[in-house]
Amino acid sequence: MSKSVPDRKSGTPEGKTDGGESAAPWRGVLVLAFGAFAIGTDEFVLAGVLPELSDSLSVSITTAGQVVTVFALTCAVMAPILGTLTAAWPRHKVLKLSVLVYLLGVVGTGLAPSFPVVLAAQVVAAVGAGLYIPAASVTASALMGPERRGRAIAAVTTGLTAATALGAPIGTVVGSVLDWRATMWFIALLTVLSLFGVFTLVPAVVVGAPGGLRRRLAPLGDRRAVAVLAATLVAFTAAYIVYTYMAEVFAPATGGDGRKLAILMFAFGLTGMVGNYYAGTLADRFGARLVVGGAVVLLALSLLVVPLATGSFAAAAVVIVVYGVAAWGITAPQQSRLIALSPESAPLLISLNAAFLYLAIALSGVIGAVGINTIGARNISLVGAAVAVLALGLSELGHRLAKSSPAQTAKVTA
Repeated sequence: MSKSVPDRKSGTPEGKTDGGESAAPWRGVLVLAFGAFAIGTDEFVLAGVLPELSDSLSVSITTAGQVVTVFALTCAVMAPILGTLTAAWPRHKVLKLSVLVYLLGVVGTGLAPSFPVVLAAQVVAAVGAGLYIPAASVTASALMGPERRGRAIAAVTTGLTAATALGAPIGTVVGSVLDWRATMWFIALLTVLSLFGVFTLVPAVVVGAPGGLRRRLAPLGDRRAVAVLAATLVAFTAAYIVYTYMAEVFAPATGGDGRKLAILMFAFGLTGMVGNYYAGTLADRFGARLVVGGAVVLLALSLLVVPLATGSFAAAAVVIVVYGVAAWGITAPQQSRLIALSPESAPLLISLNAAFLYLAIALSGVIGAVGINTIGARNISLVGAAVAVLALGLSELGHRLAKSSPAQTAKVTA
């Protein structure tokens, strides 16, 4: 049974009735996951509507593609800054503000008359996204208690994987049948539903936070936290090198057929949802460090096999399934490790973790491009495998540093 969260006013446990465990905490977590789904859909669908966007605003495809870069980099920069500035705020206020800002950016994008305005509106949307994901993860963890932290965080991040598997394909179809602005209105509808859920179904929780700016930034001087964050950056760089250029890597298997490529992307997102959720469950049972290590090893192995599977659609689908499980199996356990290191600094640490993830997306595009020009698209997964090995080393370094510290939390870091 999960630990209840103290009510700010009465000091009595929330989510308890007649001595039994209520479903209220899980309802709140599911609402937070739906919000992550709405936000992730904007992030992942933009690549799918680039042709419509470029035609509508009379810019090249490569120029239109910068909207993805701008979104990711804004999230990367703003997530830790906003996490620090709002660390002492009640989480429910941060959640409401973040969804409102995100909605403003999405609506602004849908109404934008020119590409520069689209970029500006996406910056606004990214600010909301950068604020929401860490706040949602911390809130979910607080709602469910330490013994169910991994599952709670996994539920939120499963919303992001669902955006990859469902939101982005649906939004892409809407954009191709109607236009890219219709896709933005589809996302706006999802966001309005999310906002309603946050206001009505997510209870207020108390999350400890350091009192001053210096104390809030103290985790940046913690070698344990830095090692875990570095592992996040390197692991997701490895994971996204192939995903970013999936169309090129698996072109022989798909024959350039967009429908076959969509099936592969759907398989990646769907199995990623499963891998992410069960990774959180396994982290609660066996410890996050062990789950992260296993996922990174599986990621490296799947990337090593990719060159052998690019000529057959069936083989590509099998590899994609393993690849998706491994790639998304890293997220929830990493966040769980960070919260365990310093629960009072959780808002900042989870914000930093989100920032490093977004940086990894941007970095993978650069490394992948260099790899394609050097060794060809078929072999860039080998670069990813090498990067994954480095991530495993950083993960183990974080474990050793935590083990040598008297402030460690043994269940999560062992």
